[in-house]
Amino acid sequence: MDALMPLIPLMSFAFVSSITPGPNNIMLTSSGIWFGFRRSIPHMLGITIGFGVLLGICAAGIGALVMALPALQIALKVAGSGYLLYLAWQLRSMNFDRQVEAAHRPMGFMAAAAFQFCNPKAWVMAITGGAAFLPQNLPVALAILLYCTVFCAVNLPCISVWAGAGALLRRFLADPLWQKVFCAVMVALTAYSALAIWL
Repeated sequence: MDALMPLIPLMSFAFVSSITPGPNNIMLTSSGIWFGFRRSIPHMLGITIGFGVLLGICAAGIGALVMALPALQIALKVAGSGYLLYLAWQLRSMNFDRQVEAAHRPMGFMAAAAFQFCNPKAWVMAITGGAAFLPQNLPVALAILLYCTVFCAVNLPCISVWAGAGALLRRFLADPLWQKVFCAVMVALTAYSALAIWL
């Protein structure tokens, strides 16, 4: 237990930053509703592994260099917000017909992992976490490995909650009226996430 005490601040930061709303969690809620929890697992794993790689890059100091380049920051924002607006456009006509569902596929592992590098919230989390919570008094490589492992171990259950919530909501959205209402809410939240990137 004493060995875990120095990691509690990191675990707390990982929990708060992972459980709060953001592009990944909104996308996972949509995936849980549309495809169910089980089919969303590759999406969840892609987020966590991709984010773990991003954590390692930022902890090694590359993240600060990236954030020091205004043109690259803008490129990240354009890519991230563009994808979210595309997702919002797709969600506008979301329905729960089994035949329509069969014609679509959930986001795969590689796409979800790659999206982390276009997600400004992920960059902020990774850079802030690396600057504030990288374990001290350890060899650098071991400190980065421990930091990434702990963060990812907290992140995966947190984002799974959002996919699970979507899967639960799926059961209550048989009524076409509620489907339309829910789709409108999800489109608004996704579009807001895209715009919030620029705020």
